[in-house]
Amino acid sequence: MAHPTDDTATLQALLDRLVKFRLPRAMALKQRVDAGERMSDADIAFMKESLEDAQDGQHFVARNPEFHALGAQLVQLYEEIVEKATENEKKAADDA
Repeated sequence: MAHPTDDTATLQALLDRLVKFRLPRAMALKQRVDAGERMSDADIAFMKESLEDAQDGQHFVARNPEFHALGAQLVQLYEEIVEKATENEKKAADDA
């Protein structure tokens, strides 16, 4: 069975990627979809990759309770982006 200390390097890499790349881009994307913009193909690819990355890292978070709140906040952020983007797409289809 793995010990929490075995996850230290992996968690650090995941956090670095989150702080330097994923979170800034996700926050910018949220701001754009909140303003009514539609997601581009690149945005959709980013969200898909981010969700896959989150899924891959889920077992590390599960084994390390100090990251549970952060994991929940990320899920909420991604959910808000997808919900708003879906609304924007429906509105654009209705207006067409």
